[in-house]
Amino acid sequence: KKLDAVHRHYLPRTKVVRRFNAHPPVAAAAAAEPAASDAAVTTPGYYFREMSPWPTDVPIVEHDPAKDAHVDLVIAGAGPSGLAVGERVAKAGYKVCIIDPQPLGIWPNNYGVWVDEFEAMGLADCLEVIWPKAKVFLDSDKLGEKFLQRPYGRVDRPRLKRTLLERCVAAGVTFMTGKVDSVSHSNGASTVKLQDAGATVSGTLVLDATGHSRRLVQFDKKFDPGYQGAYGIIAEVESHPFELDTMLFMDWRDDHLAGTPEVKARNDKLPTFLYAMPFSKTKVFLEETSLVARPAVEFPDLKERLAARMEHLGIKVKSIEEEEYCLIPMGGVLPTHPQRVLGIGGTAGMVHPSTGFMVSRMLGAAPTIADSIVEQLSKPCDKAVAAGGSARPASEAEAAAMAAAVWRSAWPVERLRQRAFFTFGMDVLLKLNLQEARSFFNAFFSLSAFHWHGFLSARLGFSQLIAFGLSLFANSSNQARLDLLVKGLPGLLGMLLELAPTVGDYYGVKKEQRKAAAAERQGQQATAPAPMSTR
Repeated sequence: KKLDAVHRHYLPRTKVVRRFNAHPPVAAAAAAEPAASDAAVTTPGYYFREMSPWPTDVPIVEHDPAKDAHVDLVIAGAGPSGLAVGERVAKAGYKVCIIDPQPLGIWPNNYGVWVDEFEAMGLADCLEVIWPKAKVFLDSDKLGEKFLQRPYGRVDRPRLKRTLLERCVAAGVTFMTGKVDSVSHSNGASTVKLQDAGATVSGTLVLDATGHSRRLVQFDKKFDPGYQGAYGIIAEVESHPFELDTMLFMDWRDDHLAGTPEVKARNDKLPTFLYAMPFSKTKVFLEETSLVARPAVEFPDLKERLAARMEHLGIKVKSIEEEEYCLIPMGGVLPTHPQRVLGIGGTAGMVHPSTGFMVSRMLGAAPTIADSIVEQLSKPCDKAVAAGGSARPASEAEAAAMAAAVWRSAWPVERLRQRAFFTFGMDVLLKLNLQEARSFFNAFFSLSAFHWHGFLSARLGFSQLIAFGLSLFANSSNQARLDLLVKGLPGLLGMLLELAPTVGDYYGVKKEQRKAAAAERQGQQATAPAPMSTR
């Protein structure tokens, strides 16, 4: 409720200006596209193109309940993960209906990603800006700055949405315009009710992809996450001090607060950093970010800190194209799993608990979850072919078993262990003041590329994360080690408690296999012929 209240208060004030004529910022596509901007041509390694227009012209097909009273998969939410799963399941031959208040609406928040992540998913043409390297400013003293030799990109949100929407249309996905209200389950089917006019749609499986609003999934524990808060603007400025070929990933300096002791005291206790994307010499995205806090740093505070920073850097705004208020829940408990409603993305706890990164993780998880859904939907179909019955689950027990299998693919035990470690990292970050945060990230970005790349991109397995933690501790200063020990101990104990259930048969699969094997043996014994008498 608190999160919804914040969104209602701030998000209606978000300003979005539509821009046109975007082209893929990758070398392979450059020959087929018009030339990039002058800045891209004159700055080696840097690539910039204007953002695409929002895809309001994609001919999506409206779902007709009278024609298709029942579909195989109902998806609540037309965000990146919902569209990606919908397209893949429909492409396998199943009926998919996606429900969203604005299927062709904008995605308001900016997405920044490591370029290698989008390249691995074949989405490099959905990046509108690429910086060949990034930079972290720790302070204005001895820690100084660190350069990150890993290309960073800004997602062309309209182009990504067009790509995913067009794939959905080609695969036969249908859409319903509306906001989901509730879901009920009976006789192996689920009925999703919309808020407006009481419309309903029935499906074999339901996937909640509504993000942080968590419309349909259920929780059996209190949801108490940390929050990443950010206030940002895309602005035309007279000038700025940033190099065009370098994305400013973090700037922890606080020189700009020397004249405002109250703000400086707040920042010493709950530090924020500047995240900056230079597009040209006079155009830039600036965002003041609280990495994680509980409760969240308030937007007016973030706005005040950004204004002071801009004044100190001599940045004079001529006009604002976009204004962003961003609040991302991080960590917290996972939804009840398994349960009849499936989940992906923010609603399923897939936001990186230590960093807030999410779009690459969600898009990366979509094929795995979609393939598991396809596998489960095929089971009743196979039975129907063999026995001439219904191609749907025959009972609630069968439908629940199908949903449980999908949850196991979404959150396998190794991913649960990984998330427990990331949540431990978030617990540590929640307790760091400004100086401690600087020391932490000085050690973090001194690690091998394998370790810090893998941590930020959620590529490290649990054993690798243990090695990462030991390496981080070894690279830290004596004072930072003491801080990690003192402030990390409660979180470490919490992680161990969270890990304990994963040591055994977490999902009860082995138990069910033993029961099935025992039942099969009993059946074989019952049907075996009686032994013949030897008399």
